[in-house]
Parts: sequence; structure tokens; C-alpha cells
Amino acid sequence: MNHLPEIDDRAWHLPNHAHLVVYEREDGERGLLTIYDCGATQGPPKAQLLGTLESVDADAVIEPSPTGHVVTLHEAATLERGAEDRYRIT
Repeated sequence: MNHLPEIDDRAWHLPNHAHLVVYEREDGERGLLTIYDCGATQGPPKAQLLGTLESVDADAVIEPSPTGHVVTLHEAATLERGAEDRYRIT
């Protein structure tokens, strides 16, 4: 499921205040990225992607969670897909 506005086949627009819940697996295999328009809304996720979030190069708050971490953006950004389901936010 991916309903994010597409920039090209390997990049998507993330809105200001996007909220990402990143589930990491202990064995180093790809986890799950769940992306919401905003952390305050009660709406369904805009996207769920299998993979690993490698880096965040945008104004954001990153908080640890028991299953990974939560990223709350403070500016519009781009989600880019690299090799082998590895993602970064710029």
C-alpha cells in the first residue's frame, strides 16, 4: 500500500508533520515503515513499506520505541528508495 504523491519511481513527497513508525527486526532483515500524514490525525496510514530507514536528513524529531523508532517531520521532505529496500528522508 503506497498512496504517497510520487516524485518519480524511487522518490515520494512527505508532507510537513508526516509521522513515520519504523519497526525494526533484530536479525537485521528488513522491517516495516508505516507513514501517516500527521501524528495528530486519526486517519489510516498513507503507506506501508517493507524496508529499512537508513537516515533522516530533514528537520525531524526521532524518538525510540520498543519496536524501533518514531520519526515526526517538521518540514516537507522526500522519501527516497535506495538499493534493496533501504530508504532515506531528505
